[in-house]
Amino acid sequence: MPFNIPIALTWFRVFLLPVFVVLFYLPFTWAAFATAFVFWFAALTDALDGYAARKLKQSTRFGAFLDPVADKVMVATALVLLVQDYDSIWLTIPALLMIGREIVISALREWMAEIGKRGTVAVSWIGKYKTAAQMLSIIGLLWKPNDWVIYFSYGLLYIAAILTFWSMMTYLLAAWKDLVAE
Repeated sequence: MPFNIPIALTWFRVFLLPVFVVLFYLPFTWAAFATAFVFWFAALTDALDGYAARKLKQSTRFGAFLDPVADKVMVATALVLLVQDYDSIWLTIPALLMIGREIVISALREWMAEIGKRGTVAVSWIGKYKTAAQMLSIIGLLWKPNDWVIYFSYGLLYIAAILTFWSMMTYLLAAWKDLVAE
């Protein structure tokens, strides 16, 4: 297994996952801020590991595998915790859409790679905006310092949900001919 700075940042993000969950359940007034901070820090390391991999020319196959896994597990964990915490259909529906999209696109990418057309479902600019809106909304919903931040975070969550659906449809339409070909 290769080891370099980007992979170390990704492993650090994986290490933060249990810290994040434990902080979420702590019964202290500072726990919500600490949880949001850890999630923000994990999101920052995600941006840094990609930048470092490109800048230092340290991209590896293992890093390309581990990075999206770490991201998806952290986001899915945060969404599940938020669904439980808010106990609201208005958070549950976009969370299900986001988690479901990740499952659909992961399966689609795997299948397209099997038939030699992995490039058909490459990352697009929509995904970058979706990720930014998603991360900011999750941070605000975890922190919840006041109603304004919560409402703004819900708005960002719905923007992320719309972009999530849009990107999923873009990927599915790009692969449609291959999906229905017999």
